Amino acid sequence: MEKRNVKDLLYEQVARIGKAMSSPKRLELLEVLAQGEKSVEALAGELSIEIKLTSAHLKVLKESRLVATRKDGKFVFYRLAGPDVANLWVSMRESAEEHLIELRVALDGIANAPNKLESVSRKQLIEQARKGDIVMIDVRPQAEYEAGHLPFARSMPLDEIAKRIAELPKDKEIVAYCRGPFCLFAEEAAKLIASKGRKVSKLLDGVAEWRSAGMPLETKEIL
Repeated sequence: MEKRNVKDLLYEQVARIGKAMSSPKRLELLEVLAQGEKSVEALAGELSIEIKLTSAHLKVLKESRLVATRKDGKFVFYRLAGPDVANLWVSMRESAEEHLIELRVALDGIANAPNKLESVSRKQLIEQARKGDIVMIDVRPQAEYEAGHLPFARSMPLDEIAKRIAELPKDKEIVAYCRGPFCLFAEEAAKLIASKGRKVSKLLDGVAEWRSAGMPLETKEIL
């Protein structure tokens, strides 16, 4: 009976992670935090929910040791407890895509939409960006770009594209990316850039997918 109790305890501890990730909003919090540290207020704005509810979700994630915090004056900032948490989110999402037809159908509307990047490996993409054959832009907020971005990518937040369109060449393909397959920033960016006469594609990968695949990231801006 003692062995059974020990096994029950072990599985119970692992189940804490599953319980913490059983909420759609908490999964979204993990995806957003995979982009970098954010305050409770910023996270509430990202998820379009009240600060009180955001704090409640974050408390569950913290109790399961998936996130960590720091205080700066009256503000509390959250971050993932480690890169393995981002990898866990990516692995869970990929498993869901593999086994849930409902998710695949929903994603088809994004993945098969116009401007999707043609099949190309991550290493090929880096080489094309390095050589200047393509211009890769990160359309997430500037702070997320500074926390980590794909090699050779330029920061061009979605809300700045309209006034900075002249910075994008007309004779090269533009590749836009954001937070990953569930993020629509790149889709919006691609539509706007295409309307200005540029050839543009969108990359479904984000930094979490890139890191999970063992690919390099950069943390300082490349002009």
